[in-house]
Amino acid sequence: MTYADQVLDLARQVAESQAEQVRQAAQLLVTSLRADGVVNAFGSGHSEAIAMEIAGRAGGLVPSNRLTPRDLVLYGGQPPSVLTPELERDPSVARQIYDLAPVEPQDVFVLISSSGVNGTVVELAGIVKDQGHSLIALTSVKHSTRMTSRHPSGGKLLDLADVVLDNGAPYGDALLELPGGGSYGAVSTITSALLAQMVVTEAVDALVAMGETPPIYLSANVAGGDEHNKALESRYAGRIRRGA
Repeated sequence: MTYADQVLDLARQVAESQAEQVRQAAQLLVTSLRADGVVNAFGSGHSEAIAMEIAGRAGGLVPSNRLTPRDLVLYGGQPPSVLTPELERDPSVARQIYDLAPVEPQDVFVLISSSGVNGTVVELAGIVKDQGHSLIALTSVKHSTRMTSRHPSGGKLLDLADVVLDNGAPYGDALLELPGGGSYGAVSTITSALLAQMVVTEAVDALVAMGETPPIYLSANVAGGDEHNKALESRYAGRIRRGA
């Protein structure tokens, strides 16, 4: 089978197997949004791409924030030199990332990490739960369960979440085997983006069914898009940010 064949098969499997978890996650979003909450999505490394699927994109929710380790520089005044590849393993930065975000009690969090074991994301998950927020984890169960936690507690992201969305990625992420060992053709970004969009669209469908008008971005590259988006963003002034 080609890479495309395997990805399409896995995407169908994930969509079917995670349908109930998607429903539960969407309900958490609906509850938060109806209480004037904001969806806060965190990812580091390639997982940041999934946070970008949730926060601040055309066809997505206006009340949303993207949190990343880069916030330490953008909003915390730290020098760019702190942004090393190892930063996502440091539990101590999680509190700073949370405190720098314009968070309110009714907000919901989506934390994305295929491994689900690095210190920052596990620590952030603990903070989110300690603060009383609902927490959705988007991870690879196969990969995470084979890993040893890099957090001092020994815990993992999937241990702390109210809802776990399994992106179905294999251990090591890649689908295709090399003749001499190893693999290539990563898949977690594709299936995670699918799950993220499934959750958002199901939440929007639920709000529409309740007779509400969901606050949805238009593309900035269509007529009237900028005006539409700025009007909606003004409702959440000081609560959402659109940094680099």
